[in-house]
Amino acid sequence: MCFVAVIAASGVRTRIRSSSFSFPSRDTMSSGNDCYPQAFTKPAFGEGEVAALVDRVFGLKVSWVRPLPSYDDQNFHVRVLRSEGADGDADEYVLKITNSEDSQKPDLIEVQTQAMMFLSAKGFPSATPYLTKGDDIMSLESDGGPGNKKYLIRLLTYLPGTPVAKVATTPQVFYEIGKLAASLDTALAEKFHHPSVKSLHRGQFIWNLANVPLLDQYIYALGQNKYRELVEQVIEQFKGKVVPKLSSFRACINHGDLNDHNILVEPCSLEHPPQYRVSGILDFSDMSYGYYVFEVAIAIMYLMIESSDPLRVGGHVLAGFESVLPLTAAERGALFLLVSGRFAQSLVIAAHTALLYPDNREYLMVTARTGWRHLMSMFEVGQEAVEKTWFETAAAYGHRAPAETGGGAGVTAEPRHGDTRHGDTRLGQ
Repeated sequence: MCFVAVIAASGVRTRIRSSSFSFPSRDTMSSGNDCYPQAFTKPAFGEGEVAALVDRVFGLKVSWVRPLPSYDDQNFHVRVLRSEGADGDADEYVLKITNSEDSQKPDLIEVQTQAMMFLSAKGFPSATPYLTKGDDIMSLESDGGPGNKKYLIRLLTYLPGTPVAKVATTPQVFYEIGKLAASLDTALAEKFHHPSVKSLHRGQFIWNLANVPLLDQYIYALGQNKYRELVEQVIEQFKGKVVPKLSSFRACINHGDLNDHNILVEPCSLEHPPQYRVSGILDFSDMSYGYYVFEVAIAIMYLMIESSDPLRVGGHVLAGFESVLPLTAAERGALFLLVSGRFAQSLVIAAHTALLYPDNREYLMVTARTGWRHLMSMFEVGQEAVEKTWFETAAAYGHRAPAETGGGAGVTAEPRHGDTRHGDTRLGQ
């Protein structure tokens, strides 16, 4: 069981600067504490407004601004000049503007940011905040529009690398990400202490894997078809076979969204195929209390999305995870339905959110391009056969790193056919 002591964080003040710290009332779509998706407002700042914000709040002169994709926040890649006119002294950041719903939870955003700082200090490649003029890690800012909505903003260091989604995934990539997932959760469980850590008990937060049953409220977005029938099957099995066992799983703090767009890699050799190392962990906005087995299930699901052999992915991820923290028999027994549950969450919430924000539909539905096929395949093959593949693949490692990586931290991969690696599809940091 994971225990997190509560002591004061040192060094950085986290008060929020605002002339008027008040929020519009919540217009929730469903009852319950922290249930999501809700009627939030996604920020809609323009590039000129972003440049002005960075100057006014952080005291930095902007060279250029580029928007980054985002689910419900707004993210910008920002380049600033440290000295007037000196291009060589430019620094790069991500300005993260939190949606209106989460901006009402400053303690939650604070502890997420403090966790990023903690992990960076422990050697994990996570972003850290650039402090405001008042030495704060975030600031509450108005959009200046009707209703005077306010949003929490942070300026985070820009991490180098390419999203895993844009390189050819191999067993070595999967293994290293599994290892990273276990190492990250273990570090947070054993060493992360902060007064606001209680805010990570997020109740009915829809992205927490324990809350798959809450999808009942949103499956209308799928219409009446075979996909809805499959999700209903996942929900019912989850209720009957996973929920009663949750108390037997080992608890911890989860990152909660280790997907192939939130993990960056960069080449660390000139070999062909090139060798890569993990260079960035992005997007801590889904952090919450959960269980170790949740983290590995979430990673397996997302790494299946672009794989040419998706049903084998789980064994490699599991091997990496268990090289740090072996799962218990109960946790292993729930893995199939946990992976299925995460597929259901991603697919249903995306469909629901796309109805609310049709202009962002293409981005929101990226998982659906292959996700439905993979989920249906899992159930067609059957739990017993899928688990057999996963567990036998993991057992073959014997808790050894894949030979191609030399047992180190690197991973090898080569670009997908036709991948020019232009642009940046990261979600923001």
